[in-house]
Amino acid sequence: MKITNARIIVCSPGRNFVTLKIETDEGLTGIGDATLNGRELSVAAYLTEHVIPCLIGRDAHQIEDIWQYLYKGAYWRRGPVTMTAIAAVDTALWDLKAKAANMPLYQLLGGKSRTGVMVYGHANGRDIEETVDEVLRYKEDGYLAIRAQSGVPGLEKVYGVGGGTMFYEPADADLPGEHDWSTAKYLEHTPKLFEAVRSAVGPDTHLLHDVHHRLTPIEAARLGKALEPCRMFWIEDATPAENQEAFKLIRQHTTTPLAVGEVFNSIWDCKDLIQNQLIDFIRTTVVHAGGITQLRRIADLASLYQVRTGCHGATDLSPVCMGAALHFDLWVPNFGVQEYMRHTDETDAVFPHSYTFANGMLHPGEAPGHGVDIDEALAAKYPYQRAYLPVNRLQHDGTLWNW
Repeated sequence: MKITNARIIVCSPGRNFVTLKIETDEGLTGIGDATLNGRELSVAAYLTEHVIPCLIGRDAHQIEDIWQYLYKGAYWRRGPVTMTAIAAVDTALWDLKAKAANMPLYQLLGGKSRTGVMVYGHANGRDIEETVDEVLRYKEDGYLAIRAQSGVPGLEKVYGVGGGTMFYEPADADLPGEHDWSTAKYLEHTPKLFEAVRSAVGPDTHLLHDVHHRLTPIEAARLGKALEPCRMFWIEDATPAENQEAFKLIRQHTTTPLAVGEVFNSIWDCKDLIQNQLIDFIRTTVVHAGGITQLRRIADLASLYQVRTGCHGATDLSPVCMGAALHFDLWVPNFGVQEYMRHTDETDAVFPHSYTFANGMLHPGEAPGHGVDIDEALAAKYPYQRAYLPVNRLQHDGTLWNW
């Protein structure tokens, strides 16, 4: 099955997406997500100028060899742009191979390990009362796991709290917006939020929270300890993970489970965290960590240390990535949970898909491949619009901080 053509489709049905489409001499096509939030055109250019010319004429079945060719052959390895481009190719090739076999992708990976994929939704509000109401609404909708984020008194804008409820897109401006931040106010408020949420939902609902890299290790340890009575499923990105030893300090002070990795690009970013058992969930994604080929390696390493998967799944990942991730989730033995932020109706129309939600679970469906396609005519009606993620500055003196 020779690759005869490959091209990039950039569209913005509510937010920007980059999609790679590979065509073959057998008439089959495969697609992969190549979206890198806030840097979309960098990946599009990398694919168009450097990767696609190398794909033409290659055997689409040789997924591993092509992965190694794009990784080792570039010499300048890893990084978000390179690994997102490799992931797009890898996802499209797995899509093609499963279509050629006329079976859903999870069957090629080894079959399913579970009947469905538990997902968590995003409940947010301007204050504690509104957030509790949203959590209860998600519970009524059947969610078994819910992430809660709340506005903080004294802060104008806070990550995770958007203008809507089911949809939240932080990349919302032509140039980066600047938000204020106060760790003291956040640490004072967040335990109160989860005391109220846990009291409202009872003991059986899994509760999650995203710190979003904004705390120092000892501050993260303080938060984790304060949240222990609330029996959290996890706190995510408690501190920036460039210094992986920082998680040792958090571990010394709290038993609250830790999740990290949505910004990781390869197995090397999380090797020490996993081997030293400093985290409980690894959040690497199909699209940013080199595709299914690399994500399987990460999961296999994690399984040796009883670390479970918890793949990132916000709306900056297209339905193409979500479909591929769900096939991975259905197969992977050490699955934990899958993030699920619903896309807009416009996005769902551009990317028709076979995955479905019911009773707190997603299922990838039984269509051959990963089950997601792109309506190119409709996509063309939504041209690219430059959009940036915000930045944070400390409230008291304006120092740039982690957003």
